[in-house]
Amino acid sequence: MERRTIGATALTVGAVGLGCMPMSWAYSASEQRGDRSSRTVHAALDAGTTLLDTADMYGPFTNELLLGRVLDGRREDAFVSTKCGLLVGDQHIVANGRPGYVRRACDASLRRLRTDVIDLYQLHRADPEVPVEETWGAMAELVAAGKVRALGMCAVDARA
Repeated sequence: MERRTIGATALTVGAVGLGCMPMSWAYSASEQRGDRSSRTVHAALDAGTTLLDTADMYGPFTNELLLGRVLDGRREDAFVSTKCGLLVGDQHIVANGRPGYVRRACDASLRRLRTDVIDLYQLHRADPEVPVEETWGAMAELVAAGKVRALGMCAVDARA
């Protein structure tokens, strides 16, 4: 499969990625079967897809757990992208960009994904209560600590 470079880094991924959200969240429960989802991820990896995109809020948490099980023994085949910054409550979603939360969320994602490093860690949404520079600073600390290889932002406009 053709490869693409992520941002200004030396990291590369397959040109086609797999968005894993519907495997455990947001669509009908009938589409959220773990065995079929596991087979789908394995088939994607076998076909040369390397980019697997998830988030801690998908499920919540169950999507990362699913990928952690699939990647056990196959971690080198995947480029894992996950996101933080959104908390799912009963009938609502709230942005959280507090630095302490970002650090705890990363550690929890690492455990669920059964890995020691996240390839791409993204801020899902900017928190209007926290300057984005503070959130980004906490995320940069995760790179310096070797927990994350690259950072990104998802659905953030220029005003953030």
